[in-house]
Amino acid sequence: MNAQDIRNKYLKFFEQREHTIIPRALLVPKEDATTLFTGSGMQQLMPYLLGQDHPQGVRLVDSQTCLRAQDIDDIGDNRHTTFFEMLGNWSLGDYFKKQQIRWFFEFLTEEVGLDPNKIYVSCFIGDEKNGIPKDTESAEIWQELFKEKGIDAEVVELGTAENGDKLGMQGGRIFYYDDQENWWSRGGGIEQTPMGDPCGPDSEVFYDFGEELHDEVEWGKPHPANDSGRFMEIGNQVFMQYQRTEKGFVELPNQNVDFGGGLERIAAAAIDSPDVFKISVLWPIVEKLEKLSKQKYEDKTEDMRVIADHLRGAMFLAVDGVKPSNKEQGYVMRRLMRRAILKAFNLGVEQNFVQEIAPVIADMYREDFPELEQNEEEVIATLIKEEKAFKQTIRKGLRQFEKLADDGLTGEEVFTLYDTYGFPVELSVEEAEKRDIAIANDWGKVFNTKMTEQRERSQTAAKGTFKGGLGGQSMQHKKYHTATHLMYQALRDVLGDHVIQHGSNITEERLRFDFSHPEKMTPEQIKRVEDIVNEQIGKDLKVSYAEYPTEEATGPLGALGQFGDRYGNSVKVYKMIADDAEKPFSFEICGGPHVDHTLQLFEEDKKFKITKEQSSSAGIRRIKAVLD
Repeated sequence: MNAQDIRNKYLKFFEQREHTIIPRALLVPKEDATTLFTGSGMQQLMPYLLGQDHPQGVRLVDSQTCLRAQDIDDIGDNRHTTFFEMLGNWSLGDYFKKQQIRWFFEFLTEEVGLDPNKIYVSCFIGDEKNGIPKDTESAEIWQELFKEKGIDAEVVELGTAENGDKLGMQGGRIFYYDDQENWWSRGGGIEQTPMGDPCGPDSEVFYDFGEELHDEVEWGKPHPANDSGRFMEIGNQVFMQYQRTEKGFVELPNQNVDFGGGLERIAAAAIDSPDVFKISVLWPIVEKLEKLSKQKYEDKTEDMRVIADHLRGAMFLAVDGVKPSNKEQGYVMRRLMRRAILKAFNLGVEQNFVQEIAPVIADMYREDFPELEQNEEEVIATLIKEEKAFKQTIRKGLRQFEKLADDGLTGEEVFTLYDTYGFPVELSVEEAEKRDIAIANDWGKVFNTKMTEQRERSQTAAKGTFKGGLGGQSMQHKKYHTATHLMYQALRDVLGDHVIQHGSNITEERLRFDFSHPEKMTPEQIKRVEDIVNEQIGKDLKVSYAEYPTEEATGPLGALGQFGDRYGNSVKVYKMIADDAEKPFSFEICGGPHVDHTLQLFEEDKKFKITKEQSSSAGIRRIKAVLD
């Protein structure tokens, strides 16, 4: 069974169990500026896992495209990818452990056809200090399911992964681990769970690819949480069962299920291959590379894996509106593209590289992702343009290399070529070896120092940023979300109805808003927008929302939205209205957090102020504004 079949079977399987299929979120989170990318299926669901009612009901399912930029340097092994799909299903206060565990096991064994003898699981061992009991319920459910398949599933307590390395499996199939392995919270382990947050045990599912993939000398004894190549985690069932309070961990009145399963990993298990690059949504890229380069995957494995992963990720970033640039999401996209192009050079593929590979990726996803098909020409053109630009960068870098390299290269000069001219380090080293040019013996050490300094500057600039999971829920985020709605309508009042939102980015310090407008705003127009927003805030508009059928909201009701947004069958629409008004000042589709009434924005005598108005791209303006 290929990955495309698994995706569709999964959605249908849970749809048959009264789950509503919800659309994937964009790779760039619209309502959460605290993280660059959507890195898990739960991100778009976090407000609802915290208690908001979801417009689609209490049983949800999707396949979420994800990107984790922190994994870039790990690409090249047999299981890591920066871009992946996360199959997800959720119960918002409805079913819990018994149904979830049974359904996932049934899906793996009956729908995908995995051999139950190759499935192993882990559960939470409990925490006596904090009064959290062992999750015996999950373990007993697993034992019953394995018994139905004729498997006697022994339970083994390992505690820590380090203990597992020493003790091994001891004939077990169900393993108890501590909170470092089998506990979910935004902070990580039990002690790191933020006060007031939901949290709970999880039960992870692993596939066994065989004893021959485990080396005890290198990895210690085998067990599921060991990092050798034998076991691969293919799914994780989070049971949000508790809330941390000042009095300790208490049971939540409404308990939620959050499941996430890696599509690529399940597909690898389905073909019994520990190499995820041999599945149906990656292998065709490799085959095309073999044909273009006239080289074999077995001989150029790492290069081909990097190319397959990076171009796939870059293409979906382009589908979701990202353009290569030198900052934020655009920088990551540029880095993915350039690493892929350099690896193609290693294969000897220098001409029409993207033009040959991109259509292969499009072919694999076109049927299930109509947004790709609708924008395919533009997406491929974006990638080709970046390839041409990078090749021009390389040519310029070579000229600068020749100027600097007369008397050999220092580490600082290698860094300058990289940082100022965009000339890759590996090319500096390669060119130096090719031309017999000396590089200072310690070049790897002023280069690494310079890179460390650069990283520290970036970390300082990003201080306070939450890198995943639940972000964008603070009161400051709520204020800036609300102010954005007011400004959107004010812009339309001042500039005209042609103004349509083309993106926004909200932090605790400011809002950023992109909108369609053909020319620079005048100082008078900016002042008028500020006055309107502050006037409406001063009226203490009541902020509320209701759910409507999408066609009704976007049609006769006239709710504002964002250009290019995709919606399900129903949407949440926020309105902001004065007590004595007949119609709302703002009426807009949105899923983000908001204040209850607009005077909350004026706390501490703050006013709305536009700090910058500039061009974002052709026909698109960008505003930055603060409450100051």
